[in-house]
Amino acid sequence: MANYVLVHGAWHTGAELQVVASLIRAMGHDVYTPTIKGNRPGDAKTVGLSEAIESIVEYLEETGIEDAILVGHSSGGMVITGVADRVRHRIRRLVYWNAYVPNDGESIQDMTAPHQVALFEAIAAERNDGTVVLPFPVWREAFINDADLETAQKAYDTLNPQPMQSFRDKISLSTNPAAMEIGKSYINCTDDTVSPHSHPWHPRLSEKLGLFRLIQIPGSHEISFTHPDRIARAIVEAGRD
Repeated sequence: MANYVLVHGAWHTGAELQVVASLIRAMGHDVYTPTIKGNRPGDAKTVGLSEAIESIVEYLEETGIEDAILVGHSSGGMVITGVADRVRHRIRRLVYWNAYVPNDGESIQDMTAPHQVALFEAIAAERNDGTVVLPFPVWREAFINDADLETAQKAYDTLNPQPMQSFRDKISLSTNPAAMEIGKSYINCTDDTVSPHSHPWHPRLSEKLGLFRLIQIPGSHEISFTHPDRIARAIVEAGRD
């Protein structure tokens, strides 16, 4: 039995990972699905990356979780990297799921295609409340391209505004991921087009882990909505000893 902590990506909360969590629990493991500060109901939308990281550090400390397999989806990769840098003693393995892998001083925007950065900055400027919201066409075609329209719409309706500062902030690390003395895995959903295939998640970002286990499966960026059984099995395979 292992302790899996699933850390969601932008626009999400831990609630959207409950189906995946239940499937992993059915395999005999303990699973936790915290929500990052800035994405919880009532949270201020000015939250930056450091506060987001600290919220998961606090969650691990308050719950007493140790020997954790920390799984980060998408922007959650930034968070799990920062958490591991701060409380290494609580972590057994890091699992990046189509996720950002930062070195010290890098932001999400530094690792994102320029046209996407421009799009989100334009949306944030128009909203003028510190947040960015995905337009449905972007969600439909880039994030959940393996879903039918009804599934895509139902999933979209669960999303919430994302603090834009979390995309801009540069991470502060004492140790880059490749040098961390900890097990690392990368799950690559091969139909994911959020990061264009000319500017891919793997190997462009995964290789920054140094020595790591690679798990590749078919599916979109939002496979947790479309094929939760598939990603649940991949997470367990990524987290095994």
